[in-house]
Amino acid sequence: MATSVYTINKGINKPIEFKGLKAQYIWWLGGGLLVLLIVFAVLYLFGVHPFACMAVVLIAGTGLFMQVYKLSRKYGKDGMMKSLAKRSVPTIIKIYSRKTFTELWKKS
Repeated sequence: MATSVYTINKGINKPIEFKGLKAQYIWWLGGGLLVLLIVFAVLYLFGVHPFACMAVVLIAGTGLFMQVYKLSRKYGKDGMMKSLAKRSVPTIIKIYSRKTFTELWKKS
């Protein structure tokens, strides 16, 4: 009986990374580039000079790359989602009646 040799994938449970971009930021960059392609097509169809279209898209693309890489370095894999979720957590919960607590005691 022949023995099989299997290689172990050492990248299991690691976030996807591409040239320094981590996890969801790859999708943000891809979506931004798609939007820039559409902006270029719309400007070109409206009759804007092609070099002006390219200048607008190149400047916006540079800003997009800089912003996405900045977010990727600052927040990492899950950090942006965690920081957005942290904003929705209330700082104070005010209860003006004890009714909620007394109902819990009656049930037990």
